[in-house]
Amino acid sequence: MQVDSSTAAGSLLAPAGSHSHHHRVQAVFSDVLEAVGRAGYASAQEVEGDQPLSENVVGAWNQWFATERAARYSQAEAPEQLRQEYGQLLLQAHQSGGYAAPKDFLQSLSGEQLEVVQNVQQLADPIDVGSLTEEGALNLLLPPAAQVDLNHDGITQSGAANGLRFPDSNTPLEVVQAWEEATAGMTFGERMMAEFRMVAPTMLSNMVVDENGAYSHHYEPGDPEWRNPRAEPGYSYVQAAQDWLDHLDFVRPWISREQYEEQTAFWTNFKGLLEDHGAK
Repeated sequence: MQVDSSTAAGSLLAPAGSHSHHHRVQAVFSDVLEAVGRAGYASAQEVEGDQPLSENVVGAWNQWFATERAARYSQAEAPEQLRQEYGQLLLQAHQSGGYAAPKDFLQSLSGEQLEVVQNVQQLADPIDVGSLTEEGALNLLLPPAAQVDLNHDGITQSGAANGLRFPDSNTPLEVVQAWEEATAGMTFGERMMAEFRMVAPTMLSNMVVDENGAYSHHYEPGDPEWRNPRAEPGYSYVQAAQDWLDHLDFVRPWISREQYEEQTAFWTNFKGLLEDHGAK
């Protein structure tokens, strides 16, 4: 499976200890999606204030962009123009049914407008609307932090790009809360590695080995055999943390004492926080 680095887990990390701008844009655009019968973020909480949704759409985007401008959009040409033009497209999509029929909306855009979308989503190639899935099209009309895993396959598609992220739109609120507490104070690299470890089972579950344990082949998103363990009945985040603790005990002879103690402390803490928040 090819995972695009621009949407891979870790690239959406907030500065240490700061998640509020992600939460607001997720909450606002969850309301946008729910208004057309689509699921937003499972962890989204109620948007504060009584402003019309159309005002919140532009306001949440502007706030999120301002926070991300120095990092994510540091190399963008005319960033203020990019912010304004994409904000106009978001409002237009909201007012004209674009979130109910994202491919139709994208087809109605000019080449210049599609380029704005491409630059906001940091896609390497121009957008070919006709080749997009419903999820890939929908996520082009959502700020990167608010993009959703529409079909619950564990992959968040933006345009033609596949992204693995944790937490994602289907992660329960209590798990998000435990995760943010567990990763508070980590460096970017540390949190990226922790996220990778949470999504790794999705990749491993879709790799097939032969009778000798050697790699044989793998499944791609959309294949009938594709699995997303986190979407399967009975999946337990508490057990996932315990699985990592068990793995660390298994590999202990081959890793340093420092690695063992550091990782054991993290997964023990995360498991305890999950239990404290009532997660399964």
